[in-house]
Amino acid sequence: MGVIYLMLVVSFIIAIIFLLGFFWATKNGQFDDDYAPSVRILFEDEEIQVKNKKTESNGNRKV
Repeated sequence: MGVIYLMLVVSFIIAIIFLLGFFWATKNGQFDDDYAPSVRILFEDEEIQVKNKKTESNGNRKV
């Protein structure tokens, strides 16, 4: 029976740590931009396009 009480106390401590971490993240603006990450995958990076142009101009196309 004592193990159950110990597990309850430890689980509450872990839950409080996660709750404090969540409050810290929201206070620091971690969740402010919820739109950009969902559309970021739709656009290619400039760096990738430049790299592809260099390989095509050299004749070394990667498949």
